[in-house]
Amino acid sequence: MKLLRIRSWWQSDLFWSWRRSPVAIVATLLFLLLVLASVFAPLVAPYTPFDPATLNLMDGFTAPGEKGLGSGNYYWLGTDDQGRDLYSAILYGMRLSLFIGVMAVALAATLGISLGLIAGYVGGWTDAIIMRIADIQLTFPSILVALLIFGVARGLTPPELRDQMAVWVLIISIGLSDWVQFARTVRSSAMVESKKEYIQAAKLIGRSPWVILRKHLLPNVMSPVLVIATISLALAIILEATLSFLGVGAPPTKPSLGTLIRIGQDFLFAGEWWIILFPSLTLLVLALSVNLLGDWLRDVLNPKLR
Repeated sequence: MKLLRIRSWWQSDLFWSWRRSPVAIVATLLFLLLVLASVFAPLVAPYTPFDPATLNLMDGFTAPGEKGLGSGNYYWLGTDDQGRDLYSAILYGMRLSLFIGVMAVALAATLGISLGLIAGYVGGWTDAIIMRIADIQLTFPSILVALLIFGVARGLTPPELRDQMAVWVLIISIGLSDWVQFARTVRSSAMVESKKEYIQAAKLIGRSPWVILRKHLLPNVMSPVLVIATISLALAIILEATLSFLGVGAPPTKPSLGTLIRIGQDFLFAGEWWIILFPSLTLLVLALSVNLLGDWLRDVLNPKLR
C-alpha cells in the first residue's frame, strides 16, 4: 500500500504565494522583528525605563545620540522629561500594546465566532436577536463603545484595584467593541455550510448540535476569520493607543505606545520632538505591517480576489 505523500508547509500554496509577494515578505519580517524585540524587551533594552531607582532627572530631555548630563550614558533615541531611555520605553510600551491587542482580538474572536455559529446554525429568533444587537452596535464607532464599556467596567472596579485591573479592563473594552465583524462573517459562512450535504448527513446519524458546530462547521469557517483577526489586531492596537492617548487606557505605571505618544505631545512645541516622533513611528510600522499581512492573507484565501 502506497503511503500518501504529505506536502510540508514550505511546499504549500500559501508559502509559495508568500515567497512571490515582496510586500508580504517585508511585512512579515518587520512584524516578527517588532514582536521579538517586545517579547525579549528585558534582554534587549539597555535600561529599565519604569524603575524609579534607575532614573536620573538630570538626563531629562536628552536629544537623540547625546550623552546624559547626570549619568553620562548615551541615549540613541533620547530621553523623556523624567530621564527615561526612549528606546527602552518603546520596547516595553510595544510589549504592552501587543499584549492588549492580541488578548482583545482573542476575546472578540471567541465571542463573535460563538455567536455567529449559533446565529447561522439555529436561525429563527435566535439569529434575529443576535444580529439586531450587532446592528445596533455597528451604528456607533468602536471607540465610543470601548469608552462606554471602559467607563462602566472601571466604575465597577474597586478604587484600590483600578490601576492593577486597568489593562484587563482595556482588553475587555476593546474585545467587546470588536466582536461584530467576526459574528457577521461567521454567521454568513455558517448559513451556507449548514445547507450542505455533510451537515445534513451529520444530523441524520444523530450528531448533537454542539458536535456539529465544533467539529463540522467551525473548521470550515476559519479562513475568513483568520483574515479578520489579522486586520482586527492592527485596529485593536490603534484603538488601544487612541484610548491611552486620551488618558483612559494603560496606567502611567505601565505605559503603552499610546501613553508614550501622549507624553510626547506635551513637549512637541517645546522643541523635544523625539519624545513623540519615535513612539509614533513604531506604532505606524507595527500597524502597517499587520495590515499588509492581513491584505495578503485576504487575497490568498479568497479565490475571487486572485
